[in-house]
Amino acid sequence: MKRVFLKLLSFCVLSGVCVTMQPVLAQNSRTDKVQTYVMPNPYPVEKIVSPEGKKVKNVILMIGDGMSLMHVYSAWTANRGKLYLENCPVVGLSKTYCANKLITDSGAGGTAMAIGQKTNYHSVGVDAQGNPQPSLVTLAKRKGLSAGIAVTCRLWDATPADFCCHNVDRDAEDAIVADYVNCDADYVVGGGAKKLVNRADGRDIFKELEQKGYKVARSWEECKAIKDGRIFAVTDSVDTPLPAERGDRLAQSALKGMDLLSKNDKGFFMMIEGSQLDDYGHFNDLDLLMQETHDFDRTVGKVLEWAARDGETLVVVTADHETGGLTLVGGDKDKGEIQCKFSTTSHSGVMVPVYAFGPGAENFTGIFENSDIFHKIKELLNL
Repeated sequence: MKRVFLKLLSFCVLSGVCVTMQPVLAQNSRTDKVQTYVMPNPYPVEKIVSPEGKKVKNVILMIGDGMSLMHVYSAWTANRGKLYLENCPVVGLSKTYCANKLITDSGAGGTAMAIGQKTNYHSVGVDAQGNPQPSLVTLAKRKGLSAGIAVTCRLWDATPADFCCHNVDRDAEDAIVADYVNCDADYVVGGGAKKLVNRADGRDIFKELEQKGYKVARSWEECKAIKDGRIFAVTDSVDTPLPAERGDRLAQSALKGMDLLSKNDKGFFMMIEGSQLDDYGHFNDLDLLMQETHDFDRTVGKVLEWAARDGETLVVVTADHETGGLTLVGGDKDKGEIQCKFSTTSHSGVMVPVYAFGPGAENFTGIFENSDIFHKIKELLNL
């Protein structure tokens, strides 16, 4: 909640909105107001056929942070009735509540998928008793597979930390960043460089990562130039830029990671997050939310195309929770127009969709706990 309040406060200041400090996050001026968005340049969506093979060699878990069915349907409407997500032949529903609260956060929501146990609100990579647990990244590495993550947020944010770090409090940012030194992932791409150097404890996390055998990149251009080896790329001081500024960087970082990790004949696990859907849900900013959702969907398209060519890759696309209480109240699909309301600047308690594509996809139909996603992937990869 503290992180969301500070980001919302910054957003309001930059927008010229007068704000007052309150002990809790107040609804902003956009909550419960109809917003209209028209997508100016819809993108084409090609048909991608899911492979029918039985062998699951690789698994890619894609998380749209804060993405509900309403986000998906609104984005579908804005793109004139087309999304790459619709190429997934299997759809299920995930229950997102955490161990000690009905309404979860990205720490507990992502951790359930990462370690297979529901944990407490704000925890990352630990069980409900606060004990560190191995994530899918760790288990894949133990079995000789490769593993990686690619996100558009700072690496100390909850979702990437869920898969690589361990802490009872997601706000323990300095400790979480330092914990990446102990993560054995082969490929890590995200933002957050400012907490890896000039630290109060005097540690230079970049140097420590290099000593662990990583090729460290401080920009996306540097990352693209690295052709092999273990990569740790921190491309921005905090989060990556807005969708219109960064272009298709999420898709590029996803594809680079998949190409690198697939060099391992035993297979790989990769987590890819469209991180900033959550931010724009908190800000109740429909325009940026749709830009981010469409960027995520186009990334899904690139990943599905890669998986279809490979034939042995399962792709699972889901969310950790819903953000903003988004409701589609009107619009015109032929014009790409949507009219929406937000009911909150926080998270809401709804089940989220789970889409699956490729061998093993049939295991993700029905209604299940978010922690079951871990167990399904673990079994399919024989971890």
